[in-house]
Amino acid sequence: MSTIKEVAKLAGVSIGTVSHFLGGSVPVSEELRRRISAAIQKLDYHPNHVARSLKTSRTKTIGIVVPDFGIPFFSKMIRSAEGAARAHGYSLVAVSSDDDTTRQNELVLLLRSQRVEGILLVSASGQGSQLQIRKLVNSGIPVVCLDRLPEDIEVDSVCVEDRTAAGMGISHLISMGHRDIAVLTGPLTLRNERERLLGCKKVMQRSGLKISPSLLWETTFQHEQIIETCKKGLLSAPKRPTALFCSNGVVGLGALRAIAECKLSTNDIAFGTFDELVEHDIFHPSITCVVQPAQQLGSRAAEILVERIQSPSAGPRYEIRLPASLKIGESSTSYRPKLARVAPAQSTS
Repeated sequence: MSTIKEVAKLAGVSIGTVSHFLGGSVPVSEELRRRISAAIQKLDYHPNHVARSLKTSRTKTIGIVVPDFGIPFFSKMIRSAEGAARAHGYSLVAVSSDDDTTRQNELVLLLRSQRVEGILLVSASGQGSQLQIRKLVNSGIPVVCLDRLPEDIEVDSVCVEDRTAAGMGISHLISMGHRDIAVLTGPLTLRNERERLLGCKKVMQRSGLKISPSLLWETTFQHEQIIETCKKGLLSAPKRPTALFCSNGVVGLGALRAIAECKLSTNDIAFGTFDELVEHDIFHPSITCVVQPAQQLGSRAAEILVERIQSPSAGPRYEIRLPASLKIGESSTSYRPKLARVAPAQSTS
């Protein structure tokens, strides 16, 4: 195995210059960077970051924990966070909790054992997550929470304006003439799910409407449970809704399956959801969705985390709330009920 001394000799520089290049703490000229990079590649040199961190207490590594790699929203967030971290000289380690609090706790312990300097966290939905976040924050390691935010814990956070964003989806359905709108949510133990539901209710109230108790369906993030909850709601409601709005993409995918299993389509019930369901629009009919700025969320959170690592006591905590946008597709426009006109919805802000 090659050594840093051999890299320095081949590049024609000092060991200290190679060390500066690897650590990124001291500027190195472009010519020297080119020579050192060529030497590292030729010698297939791999620096021992763990050994280095024991000397410097720095690993230049941060971690990110998300509930599910398979959800496009989280994948986009990870990619943008990695890019922002890399721009500041940090590496990003991404892990998935499978939306399980026990698994999440294990992963946080693993990341800390690997001496990451900070953690980006999208918390799992189960019980115990709140306590885990509090312990993590109290440990002194910099933490930034994304999307699913804890309550009554002072921690930097980045998410969308959940109330306003969900309200846009409901407002659009109302503008299409819908009065009997069902709302399918994820676990209401999550703060962002409650905020989105509140946004839905406020818009409906301002239009002289309300969500009937028989049309408010709470479910889990388990695919089969989502399907069963939605099917039960569609088949047992005293009056079948003319439109369905889902508060997140995972629930939205399950709801589409449930609609199909009930022998219905978006020609029978209008459909809209929070989150884009896939990275590219391959659904037909196209899906109406509230689009979260995943790239901005990930990059901004990573920038805040790096700032906290470099200056732990710099300024008050961040509470970044970004706007979402509404992407209107055929799923909410191909079916309009023949109903009396309703008042236009007002802003939820």
